[in-house]
Amino acid sequence: MLTKFVLEDEQLADLVAPVGRLATAEPLSGGMFATAYRVQFDDGRRAVAKIVGADTSRLYRYELGLLGTEALTYRMLSGSGVPVPLVLHTDFSRSAVDADVVVAEHLPGVPWLELQLDDAQNAGVRRGLGAVMADLHRVPAPTFGYPAPDADLSGPTWREAFGAMIDAVLVDAERWDVELPAARVRAAVAAHGRTLDAVIRPVVVHTDLWAGNIFVDPETLDIVGIIDTERTLWGDPLHELAGADQLGHGDPDTDLLAGNTAAGGILADQLASPSGWARLQLSRLYFSLILSSEPVIRGYEGDWVAGYEQTARDNIERALAALEDALPRR
Repeated sequence: MLTKFVLEDEQLADLVAPVGRLATAEPLSGGMFATAYRVQFDDGRRAVAKIVGADTSRLYRYELGLLGTEALTYRMLSGSGVPVPLVLHTDFSRSAVDADVVVAEHLPGVPWLELQLDDAQNAGVRRGLGAVMADLHRVPAPTFGYPAPDADLSGPTWREAFGAMIDAVLVDAERWDVELPAARVRAAVAAHGRTLDAVIRPVVVHTDLWAGNIFVDPETLDIVGIIDTERTLWGDPLHELAGADQLGHGDPDTDLLAGNTAAGGILADQLASPSGWARLQLSRLYFSLILSSEPVIRGYEGDWVAGYEQTARDNIERALAALEDALPRR
């Protein structure tokens, strides 16, 4: 089972000391791998300290260097219109504790996940999320793939980076004896390589914009915070749609697309392009491979695990069947 890093009070105080003198600390729930605290300093300021231990045995290759990616992404998005926190301090030296540390500004609002909203209100938040994606995808990236050097999953083209990403997930699954249709997956990615070549400009893609990572003003229902950028990559904006609905397989949400278009975003146009449908299916395939092997690699336990894994496996088959059916018959 994946275990979180445990800190003593004095250790936490030392880690956040470059920001200020610790007054109180409250552990935050949620998240499968990181330890997080809401901290308050003696001058009244609040922040969130996030700690990830050095043990990478139950992480995927693409997750190596997670907190470095989180801090880098927050900084890249500063001034973009995406409401991310200000990075206050980082420590990747592991000199004080055997872990990486990022201390970031405490954001206003509450997680969308915790709000009890009606259908119309949720539709409004989804339109707001589409607008956030428009801002996000206007931020250029220097190359394709995952930013962290430790992951070594980047390349000069989206086809090259995506192929490496797929292969890394398959190798991780094989290492843990998780059976996946690896030959069919690799064949589908190779057969649709030209569609990946349609992505010529890498943009910042959060990849995990689910309701727990989106903070909303409970009065206005405006999105006031976006967190957890540790799995951000540089690549195809359509990858965002798969990442925001990782267990989904139907048409992308119409409210989200409408909000994106109204804010000058490109998602609807990209979807309607000759390569758009196949790119979305390939991205869904990627996330489904991760989710179907994740219960074993992470060591998940509970009654929910079997259904979670089966849904992911069903989505692998859906994506593969769609991609294979789209190929010309000999």
